This record gives sequence, C-alpha cells and structure tokens, in this order.
Amino acid sequence: MRGIAARAGGWSARHRWAAVGIWVLFVVLAMGLGSAAGRVDVKESDQLKGETHTAAKIVEDAGIEEPASETVLVQSKDGGLKATDGEFKAAVTAVVEAVEGTGKVTDVTSPYDTKTISKDGRSALVQFDMRGDSDTAGERVEPVLKAVERVQKDHGSLRIEEIGGASMMKTFDDAFGDDFQKAELSAVPVALGILLIAFGALVAALLPVALAITAIMATMGLMGVVSHVMPMSDTANSVMLLVGLAVGVDYCLFYLRREREERAAGRDAQTALRVAAATSGRAIIVSGVTVCVAMAGMLFTGLAEFEAMGLASLMVVAVAMVGSVTVLPALLSLLGERVEKGRIPFLRKAMERRAARTGGESRFWTAVLRGVLAKPLISVLVAAGALLAVAAPAVGMKTQNLTLDQEFGNSLPIVQTYNRVNDAFPGGSEPAEVVVKAKDINAPEVKSALADFKERAISSGASRGPVEIKLHDAQNIAYVYVPLVGGSDLDKAGTSLEKLRDEVRPATLGKVAGVQAPITGQVAGSHDFNDQLGGAVIPVFAFVVVFAFLLMLLSFRSLTIAITSIVLNLLSVGAAYGILVAVFQHGWGASLVGAEGVGAIITWLPLFLFVILFGLSMDYHVFVVSRIREARLRGRTTKDAIQHGVVTTAGVVTSAAVIMVAVFAIFGTLSMQSMKQMGVGLAAAVLIDATIIRGVLLPAVMALLGERNWYLPKWLNRLPDLTHDEAPEAVLPPAARESERAGV
Repeated sequence: MRGIAARAGGWSARHRWAAVGIWVLFVVLAMGLGSAAGRVDVKESDQLKGETHTAAKIVEDAGIEEPASETVLVQSKDGGLKATDGEFKAAVTAVVEAVEGTGKVTDVTSPYDTKTISKDGRSALVQFDMRGDSDTAGERVEPVLKAVERVQKDHGSLRIEEIGGASMMKTFDDAFGDDFQKAELSAVPVALGILLIAFGALVAALLPVALAITAIMATMGLMGVVSHVMPMSDTANSVMLLVGLAVGVDYCLFYLRREREERAAGRDAQTALRVAAATSGRAIIVSGVTVCVAMAGMLFTGLAEFEAMGLASLMVVAVAMVGSVTVLPALLSLLGERVEKGRIPFLRKAMERRAARTGGESRFWTAVLRGVLAKPLISVLVAAGALLAVAAPAVGMKTQNLTLDQEFGNSLPIVQTYNRVNDAFPGGSEPAEVVVKAKDINAPEVKSALADFKERAISSGASRGPVEIKLHDAQNIAYVYVPLVGGSDLDKAGTSLEKLRDEVRPATLGKVAGVQAPITGQVAGSHDFNDQLGGAVIPVFAFVVVFAFLLMLLSFRSLTIAITSIVLNLLSVGAAYGILVAVFQHGWGASLVGAEGVGAIITWLPLFLFVILFGLSMDYHVFVVSRIREARLRGRTTKDAIQHGVVTTAGVVTSAAVIMVAVFAIFGTLSMQSMKQMGVGLAAAVLIDATIIRGVLLPAVMALLGERNWYLPKWLNRLPDLTHDEAPEAVLPPAARESERAGV
C-alpha cells in the first residue's frame, strides 16, 4: 500500500507502544511548554484596524489606563418630579454621597455641574469612575451597586439605577459566566452518549472522545507557545474546543467504523487495520488538510480576533488528524477484540440483527437512493430548488455588532436601564470618543479647536449634547465624549458618526497642524469592523475556494469532482445563511429556537460560518466520494458505486452529523443572541450537509454525470497523484485494473 496514511498506520500498528508513548509525550510536552510560556492575548489596540486601532494605540502608548466608567440614572417614575425639585436634588445628593462613601470610586460628578439633565428635566445622570484596573472592575462594583439600591429604597417616587462597564461586566458574569463552561463541558457527555448508541460498546465509544480531548489539550498548550508570535483570545479557545471536538470525534469515527467493517467482512485484525489505514486514513488526511486550508482563510482578514480563531482551529485540526492516523491504529492494534468491551446488551443485539438483515447498509438510505438514482434529474431539481429557496433570504442579510438590548433582549434588568438612558439621553450610554493628541494640548489653537469641535458637533446635528471634554495634561491628550444622535440604533448613529468624521473634525481639529483626532467608541468600532471585514471577504473566499478546489483535484484526479465539491459546499453554506436571516433577522420561527428576531446578524458570523462550514463539510464529502471511487475501481458501474458508497457510509456520516449537530445546538441554547446565532447556523448547516447534500444532491449529480465524474483533461495528467490507496485484495486483476484506472 502506498501513501502517508497507510505507511503511518502500518508503522503505528507494528510499533504500537512506541506510537502511544510518543503521542502521550507530545501531549504532556505541549501542555508543559504552554503552561510555562503562558498565553498572550490580543491587545485592545490590535483588535481592529482604522481609526479605532489608531485611537487605542495612542492611549496605549501614552500609558493612560482608562477606568471603568459608571452612571447612575435618577429619573422621575411618573413624570411628576423634575430635576429642579427639592426631592429630586436630595436624591442626587444621596447618590453622590452613597457612592463616594464606598471608597471604590473616584471623580464623582453631579448632573447639576456637568449639565447631564434630560431635555424634559425628568432625568439626570450621576457619573463616576471605578478605582483600579478596568478589566477587573466588575469584581469590585458590588458595594457601589448595593449603595445605589439603598438610595432607591429611600426614594420610591424616583427610579435610581446604575449602569456602566463594571456593572454590566458583573451582571453578565453572574448571568452568563457559567454558560460557556456548561456548554463546553456538556458537549463531551453528549458526544459520548451518541457514540455509545453508534457503537454499542463503551471502549469503542471512548476512543474518539479520548482522541479529541487529548488533541484539544495538546492544542491548548501549543496556543500558549504560539501566542507569543500571534496573540490568542478566549474566543479563539472556545472555537478551538468546538472544532477540536467535532473533527477529533469524526476522524476517529471514520477510522474505527472502517476497521470494524473490514473485520465483520471476515478479514483478520491486521489486514482490517491496513485497509482502514489506506482508505479511511487517507480520507482523514485529505479532509484534515482541506479543513486546515479553510481555517487558514481567517488569517487573511487582518482582524486579530479572526486570525487567532483561524490559527487555533487550524492547529487543533492538524493535531487531531495526526493523532487519527498514528496513535489510533496503535490503540486499535493494542486493544484488538477488546475494543468491543463494555457492550450494551440490548443495543448490541439490535445492531447485530440489523447488520444481519441489511449487510451493513442503511435501509433508509437504500430506499432514498433507489428513488434518487431512478430519477436523478428530478432529484437534483427538487433538492437544489429547495436549498435555493431556503438560501433566498440571505440576499437581504444585514450585519452589525449587536447592541445590548439586541444581544440580551429584556432578560436582564440592566438592559431596561440601558434603554431608559438611551431614551432620555440619545447616544449617552455609548458615546463616540474622540482621542485628541497634540504637541501641547493646552496650546491656544488646540483649545480653540476643541471648543469649536464641541459646538459644531451639536450644531451639525450629529449630537444633542452634552459634549464632555476630559484633559490628560501630562500626556497631551484629550478625550471628547460625544453622545450620537441615533443612540442604540446603529444605522442612525452611524450617520451621526460619519458627520463627525467627514464634516465636523476636518473643519475644526483637522485645521490644527500636528493634531491627531481618531474617533472610536462602540458605533465607530462596529463601523470599522464592518469595513475591515467587508474588505476581507473576497480574499478569504478566493483563498478557501481555490485551495479546496486544488486539493479535491489532486486527491481524486477528477476535474468534475473538484467542481461539484465546491458547488455543493457553497449551496449548503448559502442555505445556512438563509436560515440565519429568516430566523434572527426576520424573526420567522425564532421562538422555536428560543430566539428573538433581533433584525440583524452579528457582523463576524457570516465569514466565520463560511470558513468553518466549508472546512467541516469536506469531512463527509471526502469520506463519501472516496468510498464511491473505491467501489468504482473495484469494477462496479458508476451507478452501483454511488449506491454502495452512500449507503455504506450513511451510518458513520449520520453518527458524525448527529454529534456535530448536538454539540453546536448546545451553543444555540445560550442566552446571548450572537452565540445562539452561531449554534443554530452551524447545526442547521451540518444537518443540511449530511442529509440533502450528501444523501440526495451528491448521488443525483454523480448519477447524471456518469463516467464524466472521472474526467481529467490530458494536460492535467502531470499533476501529483494523490489518489486513493487501495487494498491489494480488493482491486481488480492487473489487466482490467490498468484499463479501469486509465478511464478514471
């Protein structure tokens, strides 16, 4: 047998203890090195490009530690009291004294000094900063929140509520801090339960989970080492866990199922392992390399968070792939028949009865394939038409960074506070921040420009005020806080931001030589992120599609299969986009998944889904097409080979898909809309891919193409031969084989 997978599997089976020892040593060393090196996370200044990046860099270079700012809303409940009334003033004074009394805050300002009183006079804002590091302010804000609650109890006619970076951090940690951990931890038992049903034996079910977990552990260590060159993040870690569990279990499942199938066919353990290494092992390598290429597409975005996610995912896929073709055959060789230990009696008997009746082929998919292959053209038209109809809503996709109320709905009291502040002070809860840097921030021309900017920001209609200026004399930097007209409506606020950037700034600060004035903030961050991501779509798309096409061409030496692979994958991604837009943007059936129609898709999700799904869907595609080609080379007609390839892989593809769907669906149960969107999108796409694409469209298209499936122009014959490794006992006699291979 030829090929890396066959040689690696053969060596591991012959030197099984050495292979297991090397794998364990690798995992331990990777974890040890990662722990010793520590993980370097993405800096805020590197998160985005454009003005947001420039502003963060100025602040970072100046050594200014921005504190976590907090605001207390004092508002008349029934509209009767106004800020000029004695009771209202007494409540404001009580809030100021209460928060100062905690010793946790600094720079407390009264609304009567800062003019932060609403136009109707019924709302006012007490503002202050938390002492200490802003990143950990959420851990210290509780005494302040309790102090504000006590003031609220003494003033029943007023609404007194706190909101800000620290209080939101604490609220989210309390409400959702354990969500991710629970999701990540529950994914493993869910996968194990499905594998138990699939294999009917505890040891066989544990192997894929053990491989996935060790691959994830090794990758976590490697992430620590690599982060000193390319910083990582918590998000990258979560994505790595998802992808690692999915591909680690899938690869092991493919390999183990093929080895068991060969033994069931009467081959001895050694031969069965060799066949599994040459066939499923090779499919794992092709799939793994394709997934790695897809993940590498994220490196072209220019966004630090995406680059971290891409590199982390690429590493875990590579580690799982190597483990599947090395330590897995070694473990199977060591275990032998003991891989069937821990049998679940009723499941095992049911599986044996089903295998005896069907010969290991899926009765359901056999029935489906009979209809598909009988009328392939109708099958293509119906299936493709249905998927295009599902994908249609994606044409009107709207992407944006979700606001607080979009992300969490009304499930948290702080969201209602956020909305009240925005209603009373449009844009006040998330103002634009102008970071002004000058040689001398107190120079007359700079001060004049700042005052002019403040006046024009309001007169231009970009803001209703109040515009606040905060000086850092020692660093020659000033912060200008501008509440944007539009508030939490990012479209309207975006228009206000453009006025500031394109009209107000050039006419004021832009006229002073040597002054830098990048504009940042939530709205600006969303705007810059969209611009950066929009510019990355074409390079990422082109890179992933072109390289996936080349890998399919080299792996199957068929121009037809390479083209159909790309088209079918794009169709499944399009359908996933359509479902996302229908559910989360338009709200169709949103309640079925416990979601709300938030009117938009989170900005990063479409590109992330494209890369992840394009990579993961290749798992099934390579596995199924490899089996079809293998059957074709054994002498079956193309139609028979299609039926054989699909029905014999249906069980393993279904099991793998169910695991992926279950794991992704767990993330769809989280309260955050962005995580819910990711979970639903991934689960829906995998389900569509494993059923309609692989079970209907792929066989129907291949049946229509017939012998043209194996078409390769003569001028491409010089390409490297990376085709399927064949088991000697399974191929045709030499003469027939030569002619058949010439055709293929």
